[in-house]
Amino acid sequence: MRVNVLAAAIGMVLAPAGAQQPAQDHPPVMPDWAAPATRLPSVNVRGLRLFDTSQEASAPGADAPEASRMSRRRASSPDTSSLLKDIPGVEVYGAGGVSGLPVIHGLADERLRLTVDDMDLLAACANHMNPALSYIDPAKVESVRVYAGISPVSVGGDSIGGSIQVESAPPKFADPGEPALKGGNVGAHYRSNGHGVDASLGAYYATESLHLDYEGTWSRAKNYRAGRVFKAAEAGREGGRVIPADEVGSSGFRVQNHKLGAAWRHGVHLLEADVNWQDLPFQGFPNQRMDMTANHASVAGLRYRGQFGWGDLKARVWHQRIRHSMDVGNDRYSYGTGMPMRTSASTDGATVQASLMRSEHETIRLGMEALFYRLYDWWPPVSASGAMGPNDFWNIDNGHRDRLGVFAEWERHWNAQLTSVLGVRHTRVSTSTAPVQGYSSLPTWADDAAAFNTGHHKRNDSHWDVTAMASYEPAKGRRYEAGVARKTRSPSLYERYPWSTNTMAAGMNNFLGDGNGYLGNPDLKPEVAHTLSGSASWEDATDPQRWGITASAHVTRIHDYVDAGRCPASQCRSGNTTATSEFVLLRYANQDARILGADVWGHVRLLEKGAWGRFTLNGKLSWLHGKNLDTGSGLYNTMPANLRLGLENQRAVAEGQLTTTLEWEGVQAKKRLSSVRNEIRTGGYALLNLRTRFERGALGIDFGIDNLLDRGYALPLGGAYVGQGSSMMLNTVPWGVAVPGHGRSVYVGFNYKF
Repeated sequence: MRVNVLAAAIGMVLAPAGAQQPAQDHPPVMPDWAAPATRLPSVNVRGLRLFDTSQEASAPGADAPEASRMSRRRASSPDTSSLLKDIPGVEVYGAGGVSGLPVIHGLADERLRLTVDDMDLLAACANHMNPALSYIDPAKVESVRVYAGISPVSVGGDSIGGSIQVESAPPKFADPGEPALKGGNVGAHYRSNGHGVDASLGAYYATESLHLDYEGTWSRAKNYRAGRVFKAAEAGREGGRVIPADEVGSSGFRVQNHKLGAAWRHGVHLLEADVNWQDLPFQGFPNQRMDMTANHASVAGLRYRGQFGWGDLKARVWHQRIRHSMDVGNDRYSYGTGMPMRTSASTDGATVQASLMRSEHETIRLGMEALFYRLYDWWPPVSASGAMGPNDFWNIDNGHRDRLGVFAEWERHWNAQLTSVLGVRHTRVSTSTAPVQGYSSLPTWADDAAAFNTGHHKRNDSHWDVTAMASYEPAKGRRYEAGVARKTRSPSLYERYPWSTNTMAAGMNNFLGDGNGYLGNPDLKPEVAHTLSGSASWEDATDPQRWGITASAHVTRIHDYVDAGRCPASQCRSGNTTATSEFVLLRYANQDARILGADVWGHVRLLEKGAWGRFTLNGKLSWLHGKNLDTGSGLYNTMPANLRLGLENQRAVAEGQLTTTLEWEGVQAKKRLSSVRNEIRTGGYALLNLRTRFERGALGIDFGIDNLLDRGYALPLGGAYVGQGSSMMLNTVPWGVAVPGHGRSVYVGFNYKF
């Protein structure tokens, strides 16, 4: 079945290259890549509205300020997820230096649909250390589209939250009859906190029909410093250096990413081939009990886009392969042996989507998707004898997670004011795993393994997703949107199949960063979410950049939400069910939950005068409330209310443009917590940031200071600090310390396109 589906998809990709050209009586609109063009496309941040029905990333003027802020964030962080922080409703879970996990309206990680260049890239780690966005450097992101409200079925699937689509630069081609294009880009950045250094390089060659390119990025940093003392100064490991009291252990990293691409254009047909690979020798994780000691990944794929008389067709096939290792880093006790952990995974994927233009006002989208994921997670013995040997510990052996989906979507422009989108999707998800084993035949391992192996592990889930959305624009400068959706997500392999109740082993199965240990639950049901969302936007009808404001609200009721319950004393240690100030063992469980929230964002031009340039005030206010309806407790990692204000000045300087932003960010204390997890409370705080960017032609220069006043604060979504000492065992590191945010950091950088 797997080979047949991929073969059919590859056939659909390759077949249209020589297909009939569009009928002349219904000429399609030429996409950017089909029209002769030598300019680079602009960077656009999309999806700030409830939903986005555009097929190309042609941004109206209102998106320009967001694109500018995204450009400046590239210099301040090597983590691609940081580019999303200015988007209302979007936050980031703390993790490694290049592996942050986006959150949309309180739903994160695998509850979202994330694609990079139209590919689903899945994490292959019990701690989710290698998420999709870690495979593309911020310097190589050309556009980001975020569906923060309700995402159409054509961009969702096997997710209950929003969708994020990240794209690298599209291929360029020479004008007909003109010489070949040759060019590239070079850039570098430095950040004082952690002595972070980034470098990027790119080159391309393009004729009228052929495009070739290479992109490479390198990034590294040492441990970063908090704005205040937050722990004792002590050695992280036996005989190791003393880690200062304000230094965040296990927060350094080294990584490089590379891409080779080729594209062939024939009329309004485009075929692309690309190969990406990552070499990551180390990435520390202060909220996990292990560090990433290697991540070698490669992705190869084909993508087709074309236009016909009846509409558009796009297709994608890809293969991803990951070799991943974890162990204790230099800031943790190694006990003389360490604890090696290995993961090998592969993903084969294919997507096909046709957009049928029934009329000037009506479009039907039909599509199919196939995703085949294989996972092997084992821990080599540390010695031939003792508790952790002589066998390999198999956490998940030959794990399967296969997804097949089809969808249909109808978009109708009823008139100049009213647009609707209706969609339905059916997805089938199948998961399974092979029998497992522990380090030895000791009862510590053998009893749990035997209990797991006697069970039935294969699960087949059937999803039905439905979305209905409408947008009404009664007059220029006013827009109202509303939508309702039913969306479904099946549990992951790491939610269903981790099996050991040993505290050390369970502590290694944790992708939430809360310091606890987790057991899987093969009987978990899929999550089913019902969401109602609406927004209203007002802006100056003659000049949208003069002022604009948008308010949105959303409520989501989730049936069979995957939360957790305490492991009972009959399976785990005594006291686990009642402990309130230590790390505990948990088992994933289906419960009901509700999330509601609101976002308000806008801008107003304060002054525009000659040499002083333009002064604009930007603001973003977010409020979120999550509740477990079965227990009455809060949902884990719910972002407290927060407000961000930015005073931006743009003016002409030295035949270029200088943009300076003074930003204030205030966050309330996190008081509503997940009691079952003994979630750590964090205090409120306020930060001041300064960002400056100068652009002149192909040159861009960045300078800024994050946390200008060097405030000390704890990250509300950063998790528990377990980044040093004896982190291998559950409660041999202090409970109650949250991962702190960065102290003052000065950054400078440049990029040049040639």
